[in-house]
Amino acid sequence: MGAAAPPPPQYPPQYPPQYPPQYAAQPASGLQENVAGLLCYLLGWLTGIIFLLIDKRPFVRFHAAQSIVVFGALFLLRLILVFAWVGSYYGGFFGIHVLVSMLLSIVTLIAWVVLMVMAYQGKRFEVPIAAGIARSLMGSVQ
Repeated sequence: MGAAAPPPPQYPPQYPPQYPPQYAAQPASGLQENVAGLLCYLLGWLTGIIFLLIDKRPFVRFHAAQSIVVFGALFLLRLILVFAWVGSYYGGFFGIHVLVSMLLSIVTLIAWVVLMVMAYQGKRFEVPIAAGIARSLMGSVQ
């Protein structure tokens, strides 16, 4: 017994071809939600801005906005610390700036790893103060 014959082609053919639902509404980035959420944190506030502008899914937009807020604030703190260090270099407070800079680096590394892992796991982990600001930011950018 032979295999069943394939169904005859439809005339006229359907244009555009009908794809399964999981492929119908691909985002601009073309990535799965959790991978895009992880990438929002990859380069800190820079990738946050990029994903906030190109991806319209709420999960990704939240992580992009939170990346902008968290790593933007840490970047500003580091910038302030550099200017304070330059100003006080001649004043003799060199040691405290090195200590604060090291602590800030450790906080940044921990936040970076935790936020990337949580986003990859599909969790909407909210940093206490930054999440509220991120929600308002993701609502204001359309």
